[in-house]
Amino acid sequence: MLPIITEEISAAALSEIFKDMPAWRKKMIHYIKDENPEINTAIIEAANNTDLDPKAVALGAYMAYNLLELALQENEQILNFTE
Repeated sequence: MLPIITEEISAAALSEIFKDMPAWRKKMIHYIKDENPEINTAIIEAANNTDLDPKAVALGAYMAYNLLELALQENEQILNFTE
């Protein structure tokens, strides 16, 4: 089951992404290439095989990956919380 992406997670991520979108996209390309090369290959294939703007397709995929990763991190923090 996928984690819930809260409004707070979304707002924080989008704020970071839209500060400098081209730089963020480049950072994500390198991050995902190292973190999960199979996903990176799939994103590049989807971007290259579309009639849409390839950079926009890749950006959307990287954004989705980032949002899911942030939500997973938040869920882990909640599950591992101890007083």
